[in-house]
Amino acid sequence: MTLNDIPALNASLNALATVLIATGFVFIKTGNKVAHRASMFTAGIVSAVFLVGYLTHKVLKGMAAGAGEAVHTQFGGEGAIRIVYYVMLITHVILAISIAYLVPRTFTFAFKGDFVSHKRWARVVFPIWFYVSVTGVLVYFFLYQWWPAAH
Repeated sequence: MTLNDIPALNASLNALATVLIATGFVFIKTGNKVAHRASMFTAGIVSAVFLVGYLTHKVLKGMAAGAGEAVHTQFGGEGAIRIVYYVMLITHVILAISIAYLVPRTFTFAFKGDFVSHKRWARVVFPIWFYVSVTGVLVYFFLYQWWPAAH
């Protein structure tokens, strides 16, 4: 594995988290609490592994670039798609920061057996976490597959 392989791995983890979050939602809506718990807990683990991979990539990319060099990946799209990308990216980043608190807090309510609070929080956290997971995959495709910057 090389430094260039990490973004695809991270996108795969985000895609898996998206499937697990959606599956967990279906499970709870159909009353399967055991499967819901397993799916959401696994989504939390996958999201945490993603975060470690994302931060590792940023650190390694920074080390490879050297002091004072930019470590973010340039977006190669032009025109209207550039606006679409940056709106998606900004909302993704802001909401991703928030889920670093919201998801563990929501899990804590469930682990403590406070399902009234868990359900109240999950109604807000679920769409945010789902959006962050989906847009995480889209950011990868925008940057590395559909509109990569010329090197």
